[in-house]
Amino acid sequence: MKRCGIALLALALSAPAWSAETLKYVALVDGGKQAGQQTVVHGDDGTTRVDFIFKDNGRGPELKETYTLNPDGTYRTYQVTGASTFGAKIDETFRLEGGKAVWKSTSDEGEQEIAAGAQYSPLGGTPQSGSVAIAALAARADGKLPLIPSGTLTMRKVGEAEVINGNDKRQVQLLAITGVGFTPQFVWATADAKPRLFAFIFPGFLQLIEEGWQANADALEATQKTAESKALVDLQQRLAHPIKGSTLIRNARVFDSEKATLGAASDVLIRDGRIVSVAATSGQGTADHVIDAGGRVLLPGLFDMHTHMDRWSGGLQLASGVTSVRDMGNDNKTLQQVMAEERDGTLLMPRIVAAGFIEGESKQSARNGFVVSNLDEAKKAVDWYAANKYPQIKIYNSFPKDILKDTVAYAHGKGLRVSGHVPVFLRAQDALDAGYDEVQHINQLMLNFLVKPDTDTRTLERFYLPAKGVADLDLDSKPVQDFITTLAQKQIVIDPTLATFEFLHQRNGELSPIFADVPDHIPPDVQRSRRAAEMDIPDEATGVRYQKSFDKMVEFVGRAYKAGVPVVAGTDEVPGFTLQHELALYVKAGLTPAQALQVATWNGAKYSEVLEELGSIAPGKRADLILVDGDPTSDIADIRKVTTVIKGETVYYPSEIHTELGIKPFAEPVRLQGSR
Repeated sequence: MKRCGIALLALALSAPAWSAETLKYVALVDGGKQAGQQTVVHGDDGTTRVDFIFKDNGRGPELKETYTLNPDGTYRTYQVTGASTFGAKIDETFRLEGGKAVWKSTSDEGEQEIAAGAQYSPLGGTPQSGSVAIAALAARADGKLPLIPSGTLTMRKVGEAEVINGNDKRQVQLLAITGVGFTPQFVWATADAKPRLFAFIFPGFLQLIEEGWQANADALEATQKTAESKALVDLQQRLAHPIKGSTLIRNARVFDSEKATLGAASDVLIRDGRIVSVAATSGQGTADHVIDAGGRVLLPGLFDMHTHMDRWSGGLQLASGVTSVRDMGNDNKTLQQVMAEERDGTLLMPRIVAAGFIEGESKQSARNGFVVSNLDEAKKAVDWYAANKYPQIKIYNSFPKDILKDTVAYAHGKGLRVSGHVPVFLRAQDALDAGYDEVQHINQLMLNFLVKPDTDTRTLERFYLPAKGVADLDLDSKPVQDFITTLAQKQIVIDPTLATFEFLHQRNGELSPIFADVPDHIPPDVQRSRRAAEMDIPDEATGVRYQKSFDKMVEFVGRAYKAGVPVVAGTDEVPGFTLQHELALYVKAGLTPAQALQVATWNGAKYSEVLEELGSIAPGKRADLILVDGDPTSDIADIRKVTTVIKGETVYYPSEIHTELGIKPFAEPVRLQGSR
């Protein structure tokens, strides 16, 4: 204790002199539209103050950060206040005191003996906190930075570039940082002796870059995507196991997804990525490869019907048995690249069904896909999606209500399904009347009974109004029953993403329900980050009300399903884990586990318009299959125990993928055996 205290005092006394400096960054979306900024002021007293704001799609964080550093570049003191993306309060502090690290946030607090050179890892920090980590890592001789309260950061250079701002030229380096989250984080840093953040780029979505250097952002993004490609190709090569020729899956209990029943033990023969036969187990027959299922359950690969895919999210999906996803809105260029790489087999990725994103122009617009102002522009967007063989379009919050019906009719004329959010100043019933085939998200359905003509659902009100109001909604009332009847009669599909909306009631300190049943499998840093509330829940009464509202949302989905409303299983959250929890919520809503699995297989294929190829285990269909320990048709929690995933001509072992991503595996792999 005394030694630590003396060491820290020595660090304080040897702190260098500071000089004032101000750095500004701009956050760009949609090919250059500014959506936020970060200002970093390094004071001459050694205190750094940061202001950060980012607003896209009517939401985003607003943060103020203050810190001081030790001579080794790690935090001596730290504080951040403000609001999260969905409005939750952020108030976090850290300090070194008496040889200990002491921290407190809205969701956790603690203290521990400090390891030399350890760095506090903020829960609610600004991008500047990443800059501090970069500099501290660069100063470490061993290339490792211990984190408080747990974990270790590592960093390696994976690229470089020259950037130009008028007559000013600068070398910057692309760094891959690992140790936080499931996948590497890529950042651009200066190339000097004490590097700092130059740019943070999320390809296809966000470019945060030092002010004045914006013209370099696109070139940096292209270089970053190339570097990421190398890492992704290597990941696929290490984790994919090709099965050319024939493969016999012996003694598997086959799930009939059309009838939602589990059959007797069968042998399933596949060849060149297709199912050849499904027959009673005989113990006979040979093939190039054999998988002895040992009586385990064999299901069609699962569908996640609401994703926004990036190139790193495929591993979590495949490890959870998700072999097909529907992308519900993305940067078109990025999505086209991801789909091409998936088809070429160079990317660890499920099959992708694309929904074309169309938004209206406003200050709150989500800048994905096409942003339109009139019917002619909307038709051109539909034409592009039709020409690129998208089976569906998705309409978003700011879409002009006056052209909705004509746009839907035009899309139908091109053979495209139409779904989406409900455009602002309309109700879900209006969207159905305009011809929608599907509605996304449970909040969009519930707002049908809560909005007024002037309710602006482009803002956070689209979350807070249902959280407050659904608790008082009478699900037996005539308006609700009439609405459910309309959904059933018109066969309007609902994509409720219930698991995602657990955030409406999650309290600070509580682990997100998405992970609550499997905390021992999740890396400590992910656990910690998912204990922070996203909504502003100021008191117990509000928390109780929000929980009651969510419970009624779950009940609504169960009632709709029983009334004959088609349901698809989507997430819009962390891949893999969220779908597993989504299915558990369907069971809570009143579906049997087998019915929930049918929703995630047969319904997914049907409403993605790929039922001829996928969604069931039948001769002629693609061999997208998952082998599961236990019986998920009796206990839906067993869907987590995926031992083996087959996607066409490739086998994946979830245990290998999970280990790669820092997750404790859920089941031992059932591996290929040679027969010839």
